Amino acid sequence: MTDTELADRYIDAWNETDPTTRAALVKDLFSVNARYTDPMAAAEGPEAIRATIGAVQNQFPGFRFRLVGEVDGHHDQVRFTWELGPGSEPAPIVGFDVAVLGPDSKIRLVLGFLDRVPQV
Repeated sequence: MTDTELADRYIDAWNETDPTTRAALVKDLFSVNARYTDPMAAAEGPEAIRATIGAVQNQFPGFRFRLVGEVDGHHDQVRFTWELGPGSEPAPIVGFDVAVLGPDSKIRLVLGFLDRVPQV
């Protein structure tokens, strides 16, 4: 799988609203000991990652993640910028993630950063 394919599958998992389909995507993409962390959340294991994705979807109903720009990767690391917003309108939330792959080529660690978030 290329770095861009990995980023696309990752974004697909974050956009999947059906819990069963999302669980399958997360299982295929993340290792059993995967960790996800960003300024707003920390999750360990696929179940917690699935719950985190669901919580974000509940917080921002109708919003979708989109990749922005080029996906950059080397060795076992992939970095990509994303935006989260409604439909084709300008996205109020922008960030980037660094995914680190394990020996099984699944994601073992995601470090997320938020570049733009709306003032509440």
